[in-house]
Amino acid sequence: MTSTTFFLVFIPILAVILLAVNLILAPHTPYEEKGSAFECGFHSFQQTRTPFNISFFIFALLFLLFDLEILLVYPYVVSAYTNGSYGLIIMLIFFVMLTLGFVFELGKGALKIDSRQNESLFNKGNNYYHFNIKK
Repeated sequence: MTSTTFFLVFIPILAVILLAVNLILAPHTPYEEKGSAFECGFHSFQQTRTPFNISFFIFALLFLLFDLEILLVYPYVVSAYTNGSYGLIIMLIFFVMLTLGFVFELGKGALKIDSRQNESLFNKGNNYYHFNIKK
């Protein structure tokens, strides 16, 4: 048995054993207060979960997607010499698909977060970027 095979077999078994020991030996004292909202020691008067804009969720999904892209590219980078041109073509197709999806979202305006401020630094009506040069 090689060390890699031993590692791939031993680590999941060890994780399951440790989780089982935790479930068996941990004290279980369920009561209603554990599931209730906590606001500085007082009972909550209203709903504590406030809604948020869905575009923040979209940004989180995009971050996760491109983070996973880096994880999927790493094995190719390590073994690029053995993969050859076939692996390069597969990775380029993968990058093109992700790039087209990102451009599609940009085109639909899905990544625009509406500001609640009245004036923005990048408004066209402000005088920050307009310089009047008089001769």
